[in-house]
Amino acid sequence: MNHKPHILGPQFSTFVRSVQLCCEEKGIDYTLGTTYEGQTVNLADDSRYQFHPFGKVPVLIHHGHRLFETASICRYLDAAFSGADLQPESLIERADVDQWSNSLSLYTDRILVRDYLLEFAFPKGPDKQIRGEVVQAAEPAVIKMLELLDNQLGTKQFFRTESFTIADAILIPMLDYIEKLPHSARLFADLQYLPLYLKRIRERPSAKAVLVSRSQ
Repeated sequence: MNHKPHILGPQFSTFVRSVQLCCEEKGIDYTLGTTYEGQTVNLADDSRYQFHPFGKVPVLIHHGHRLFETASICRYLDAAFSGADLQPESLIERADVDQWSNSLSLYTDRILVRDYLLEFAFPKGPDKQIRGEVVQAAEPAVIKMLELLDNQLGTKQFFRTESFTIADAILIPMLDYIEKLPHSARLFADLQYLPLYLKRIRERPSAKAVLVSRSQ
């Protein structure tokens, strides 16, 4: 049996990348991909339900156990493996990172990824064209969310803290994709802190290993 943790899901997924970032930051030796022990998860059919009760990714497989929900997976990895701590020691700071990790996974992901980025990645218009009206309708909420995140980051080196945490791992893949859009300049135009924050994180070895395109 392979005792390395396996991250099940496509590498382009923001949440798969979040789990990867946690592994890279802690120096965990892991495997990654949509196939595990001969079983393949396909997001287009019911095979995804054999691993996840709601048919989502990522799923972490370790010592025969399967875990889902990104923030929960990351907390498990932080507790189960040595290496850099991805949660603060202070109880109130840890709770703050925890609440933001959950909020980023829910609210921020919906606005930035589900309602916006996916229209560029997997357009659903005629002949698979990007639907301009969908993008236009979603963009005000995207800008508002980015402004909220900018204010919450402020002058801190990392999101809500002074060290890399699970919240950063969840947020950075979303921001990375948003910033790579051809029109990202107008989305980031009024932001004070997020652009430099993203630049700093991209320079970390973990980000250089994860925020790339690769075949599955």
